Amino acid sequence: MQRKIGASAKPGSRRPQKARAEEPNNRRKTAVRKTPARHRKPPAENPVRAIHPPPPGEGKRGEQGYLAYLLRQAQAATRLSMERALADLGVTPPQFVVLTMLKAYPGLSGADLARVAMLTPQTVGVIIRNLERDDAIKKTPHPVHGRVLQWTVTRRGAALLDRCKRHAQVIEQRLTAGLSARDQTMIRRWLARIAADL
Repeated sequence: MQRKIGASAKPGSRRPQKARAEEPNNRRKTAVRKTPARHRKPPAENPVRAIHPPPPGEGKRGEQGYLAYLLRQAQAATRLSMERALADLGVTPPQFVVLTMLKAYPGLSGADLARVAMLTPQTVGVIIRNLERDDAIKKTPHPVHGRVLQWTVTRRGAALLDRCKRHAQVIEQRLTAGLSARDQTMIRRWLARIAADL
């Protein structure tokens, strides 16, 4: 009867001499080799302390910063404050801008609103639909170009805008705190010139 491959030997039988002789070689092959000293990693040094940016108003986020960055930083802070101020009314800052521009310049088209509100046409389209749904604005066809729609603020929209202005006025007062009327005029002129020149 043939013995199966891999079957254990009978109890008491001696292992073949050849297999015992090969065992040391097998152990030498699987032994872990030591890494040469030149390839070893240096011991870990003290961890480097994390660097945190300064708060707004300091370093490159303050008077040492680039004007373009400081303008963007100021705009982001102002927008966040405006979002919080208008949240109680259920109005977003872009909606407030659209209402403000339509009140100042009645009859603007969607494309015109996108330009003056500095928003994409798609975003303005969503804003217009929401404001029209809430009866805050209404549309009329252009007297010459019938396919162009003109938008105006309704009585309800004007009342909503007045409430928004009262909330926004708090932000304006914080922005102009410590500035004289002359300073405010110079800053407004400077900001308007930047937009016109660039």
